[in-house]
Amino acid sequence: MTHEDRSNYNFQKIVVAVAILLFFIKITAWYLTHSVAILTDALESVTNVLAGSFTLYSLYLSAKPKDDNHPHGHGKIEFVSAGIEGTLIFIAGIIILFEAVKRLISKDGSLEKLDFGLLLIGITGIINYTVGYIAIKRGRKHNVLPLVAGGKHLQSDAYSTVGIMIGLGLVILTDWQWIDGVVALRSEERRVGKECRS
Repeated sequence: MTHEDRSNYNFQKIVVAVAILLFFIKITAWYLTHSVAILTDALESVTNVLAGSFTLYSLYLSAKPKDDNHPHGHGKIEFVSAGIEGTLIFIAGIIILFEAVKRLISKDGSLEKLDFGLLLIGITGIINYTVGYIAIKRGRKHNVLPLVAGGKHLQSDAYSTVGIMIGLGLVILTDWQWIDGVVALRSEERRVGKECRS
């Protein structure tokens, strides 16, 4: 493993550790608020953890030297990594859509502590965007496709978080709790649209 490969690998370890931390923060925010919109953000973090872990493994494999079974090296795994990340995003999207529609139909439960929940997910959005920016910059500099794909996904997640915050801010102002389900659906629609265009 070259110095550059090791550096990219170590950076991806940090990305995975941050994704795990942000997942727990978002789950805490969901537990406190009972917001399905925040739950969608938390489920998105599961995708971040899984995709980040696979990217970490792909960076490890792609850095291995050529051998008899891989005469051109192991670099092709990077394309597989990007494809699997897209599949994980799609699966998370289906779960998110199901939960949002269920909230709109059942209208059960009541939202609580939205102000604190908004603060928590706001922090996660800032961290996701920053880590995503660094990953994209690093991936482009070193021509590492999984870092670029992962960074774009993290930034898309941050944009989705901003939309959720705006929607839940409206819930606080109006006390119309049905907005929570609409925000979850709209957030997911925008995120999927951005992923399809990237």
